[in-house]
Amino acid sequence: SLAAVILPFVFPALGGLLFGYDIGATSGATISVHSAELSGTTWFNLSSLQLGLVASGSLYGALGGSILAYRIADFLGRRIELMTAAALYISGALTTGLAPNFVVLIIGRLLYGVGIGLAMHGAPLYIAETCPSQIRGTLISFKELFIVGGILFGYLVGSYEIDVVGGWRYMFGFSAPLAAIMAVGMWSLPPSPRWLLLRAVQGKGPMEDNKKKAMNALRRLKGPSASDKVLTDEIENNLSSIKAAYADQAEGSIFQVFEGASLKAFTIGGGLVLFQQITGQPSVLYYATSILQTAGFTTASDAAKVSILIGLFKSL
Repeated sequence: SLAAVILPFVFPALGGLLFGYDIGATSGATISVHSAELSGTTWFNLSSLQLGLVASGSLYGALGGSILAYRIADFLGRRIELMTAAALYISGALTTGLAPNFVVLIIGRLLYGVGIGLAMHGAPLYIAETCPSQIRGTLISFKELFIVGGILFGYLVGSYEIDVVGGWRYMFGFSAPLAAIMAVGMWSLPPSPRWLLLRAVQGKGPMEDNKKKAMNALRRLKGPSASDKVLTDEIENNLSSIKAAYADQAEGSIFQVFEGASLKAFTIGGGLVLFQQITGQPSVLYYATSILQTAGFTTASDAAKVSILIGLFKSL
């Protein structure tokens, strides 16, 4: 059913939207927090290094979140990982938006960033493991569009709040209600059936119990009209593929697993991401409003409005 496809996609994809929103909102917030007229604080006179930490604090947190996901993701499961990410988004947004000083502001940025690291790991996994195989690639790609849509949304909110005293608090804090929707949505969804089977193969739970849990989760995802035979066949197919993959990994170290075509694919995929980042294009997105001010759009409101065009072109 349509609901069985949309809901398990939308709520994880909100994690991507909130990542993109942070990029767009930071563009206007860095100007607002640094302005004597707009900051609404007594500690607005930030150095270049401090302002850089405001912009990049969430990225440092995302790095930590990615390392953390490597250690705990298979233990928590995709659903709990995304609920944890939503909780970190909420706490980070509120801490940042209500920050009484610069130190608390950076703590909030780091907390939000850890949420980004967990969400960017858990969202594509949950979507891939719960959506119909025929449209798996489409939905994973569409999740990336949510990130870019979030950037555009962040620019829009920034342009609306840029002339408000203390507007940076609203720019950062606005992500909290969106994250709350994500948390409630993920709480209402079942665990990933494939993760439940993975836990059984790893010996972290009784096989028959986990198969029953996976069957119930799959029934909730596919709807009551799905026949028992269809569900059973999918469970058995997933179980067979997990056992085969796990057996390959058990034969040797990670370096032995990544051989031949696997290593080549991993290198190409990682290389594409690497070169996308080192061009500096993410920095343009984080500092779009500041760059446009330097380019001649001297008032903050004009620069913020023109930055929306960057978000539109990025979306296209």
